[in-house]
Amino acid sequence: MLKKMRFRLVVTIMTIVTVILAAAIGSIMHFTSISIAQESIQMMRRESFREPLMPNHHMPPVPPKNENDNLRIPSIRMRKDPNGEIQVDGGGFFDVSDKELISKIADSAYASDETVGVIPEYNLRFLKTEDSLILTDISGEKMMLRGLVKNALVIGFIGWLLFFVISIFLARWLTKPTEQAWNEQKQFIADASHELKTPLTVIMTNAEMLADSEYSDCEKAEFSNHILSMAKRMRGLVESLLQLSGMDNGTARTQYEEMDFSKLVSDSILPFEPLFFEKGMMLQSDIAGEIHIFGDKNRIRQVIDILLDNALKYSDADAPVQLKLSASGTECTLTVSGKGTPMSEPECKAIFRRFYRADQSRNDGNSYGLGLSIAEGIVKAHNGKIWATGETDSNVFHVQFDLKKQK
Repeated sequence: MLKKMRFRLVVTIMTIVTVILAAAIGSIMHFTSISIAQESIQMMRRESFREPLMPNHHMPPVPPKNENDNLRIPSIRMRKDPNGEIQVDGGGFFDVSDKELISKIADSAYASDETVGVIPEYNLRFLKTEDSLILTDISGEKMMLRGLVKNALVIGFIGWLLFFVISIFLARWLTKPTEQAWNEQKQFIADASHELKTPLTVIMTNAEMLADSEYSDCEKAEFSNHILSMAKRMRGLVESLLQLSGMDNGTARTQYEEMDFSKLVSDSILPFEPLFFEKGMMLQSDIAGEIHIFGDKNRIRQVIDILLDNALKYSDADAPVQLKLSASGTECTLTVSGKGTPMSEPECKAIFRRFYRADQSRNDGNSYGLGLSIAEGIVKAHNGKIWATGETDSNVFHVQFDLKKQK
């Protein structure tokens, strides 16, 4: 799929580049041709106002070459006398000795209905006035345009190749986020399938044994409990997946309001104190008062619960878990720290990935590796920040929110 996407991007980009280059080269050639033709016609009009060099029928002598000749466009001026004969005035740049040729050229020009036109077979442009016919050689113009076309095509081809190389790198750069999302999606499906496979296997196995008459009622009751326990685990996983999906799609229901964040944190600690006590752990808190934020109270409380539950599961029991809430400037920061092997910087970033567990050996079977992903989604939905740091002998999770502006 990604290869097809990149190929389509390259084709699209190069189609646009080709059209733009063709339009640019075509426009340059068109307007250059018009400009040269207009300059030639202006010169011919000036020539038509020039006084005749010789009033008789003799051909004018070829003027000597001088440095200004190469600045002039070769031209001749013809007139018909009362007898219908062609009189040539000027012609220093043309061989006017062939009267038959001169007559053919004049006939071709006078046969045209146009005042200004071109005689292709002789590479001449003509201008007809009331009393004369001005002719200019356009061989130089054609040569100049051919050279311009050649140079434009060479430059255009080089530019096209350059854009082709750039488009390949650009296509890779544009599809990089899609590739990352695609890989994450595949990993997510694999991890979710793995998490669902274990409870499903347990349920199926216990259901088969439950249907076997060889087992006693007491054993069957135990099988039923196993089925119920695994079903609850699967429901918890599905609910977590649905919550993540809702946050990804922006369909998660939220009710934003002003809240006393200090009180919310204090209330969230109370249910965890007996859990810490049962594990022989301590929970210390330092909560600054009168901190107000704007958000969904239930969602924010879920973030606090996730951080405290994470600390309860993965912190060492020989040191207290510390929770601190403070405010500074226009922001407030909640930190939860617990003693343990400090995570590396890559682990501190990876810990928020779905189904990621830094310590697989301490998984109690009820954790899916989705809690911190859910917490990150909630915090980002509140325009906040969440991150983890590994310190000397502990790990610290930080959550930052904007304070509610005072009226």
